Amino acid sequence: MFSSEFWVLCTSTVLFMASFGMIMPELPGFLTGLGRPDLIGWIIGLFTIGAFLSRFLSGRIADKAGRIPVMTFGTWVTTLAGLGYIAVGAITEHMCWSGIPVAVWAFLTLRLLHGMSTGFRPTGTTAFLTDITPVNRRGEALGYLGVAGNAGMAGGPAVGSWLTVEYGYDAMFLVSTLFGLLALLLTLRLPETLPHGRRIRWSDLHIWKGDVMDLSSWPAALGLLPVAFAFGTFLTISPDFVGSLGYVYKGSFNTIIVIASIAMRLISGRSSDRHGRVPLLLIGGALLAIGMFGLSISDTKATAAFFGVIYGMSIGINMPTIMAWTADLASPGRVALALGTMLMSLELGIGIGAVFSGYQFQGNVGTISSLYAIAGGFGLFGFVVLWVFRNRVPDPQGEVVRAR
Repeated sequence: MFSSEFWVLCTSTVLFMASFGMIMPELPGFLTGLGRPDLIGWIIGLFTIGAFLSRFLSGRIADKAGRIPVMTFGTWVTTLAGLGYIAVGAITEHMCWSGIPVAVWAFLTLRLLHGMSTGFRPTGTTAFLTDITPVNRRGEALGYLGVAGNAGMAGGPAVGSWLTVEYGYDAMFLVSTLFGLLALLLTLRLPETLPHGRRIRWSDLHIWKGDVMDLSSWPAALGLLPVAFAFGTFLTISPDFVGSLGYVYKGSFNTIIVIASIAMRLISGRSSDRHGRVPLLLIGGALLAIGMFGLSISDTKATAAFFGVIYGMSIGINMPTIMAWTADLASPGRVALALGTMLMSLELGIGIGAVFSGYQFQGNVGTISSLYAIAGGFGLFGFVVLWVFRNRVPDPQGEVVRAR
């Protein structure tokens, strides 16, 4: 059995993920309403840049000052962001700077700042989890935490799309803030798990002084790139893709993906504890390629849902396994730093996938098939590389399994 702190952590994670996840399917429409649909790729791109830059601080702070300050700050950001979007929507002036309306500049700036939420919260959350979980149940625990996050990402977009259609954008943004606030209150109930935790110092914010990365996690970081690229592509073009297929509530397609991911997370974490991380990642990589290639040829709701389920299964295998692999590889006392380094790779891949697909797409539904195929090709390349080097990359848990 896991501790009560574990379940509080999972509950707050559901709310946190729902808070920022619920707005994702509707932001392309919101940006279009501001007059710049050509900037759709930057909805995800700027968010991931903000998260990426945050990683230079979040891992180090979590390992020196504590897990709770990092988690709390990230949750505060997503709580306040919902109110920020309402303020952006209230800007009525038509002033422009460099040909772009002020409201659009405000929106893009907010996306950059909002990215700090996932730059901080997941790093602290995962480090907290590794503190309270035995090593031999690490994959299982991360799988359950992933289920919690996916539950938020499944319910959030569905609720967000419904609120937008029925009541408008402001109602959706207000509920996003409410979910963030509830996540914050639960987070503040958790105890600090870092021994000798302390207040944050100015020196902790000096990125040029001291370590900001732990390169021991490089195999996991590289393995994550194809997964992240596909995810960035999916987040950017899928709202218009499913809209072209006739989905009224665009978030419902995300819900299908996430439910499939949840189902796999219930078993994949424990499986990686029993069989090692690399074998599970090979399965996840194959499913990623199949799912993306399948979406590239889908022209009906049924086929899109089928291949969406396969893609969702790949996420459910890949993400908890890569996180557990990162923790396995981390140097002693540097788990959060290693996780932050790995998550930099996540943000980098998502950002490249989002910006690339956004510029190629620009509202032309005819480009969607080729963009999914490119993501599938990248996933296939990652699978082949891992297969070729499967016996050479370090897999500490796999070595434990083989030694039994």
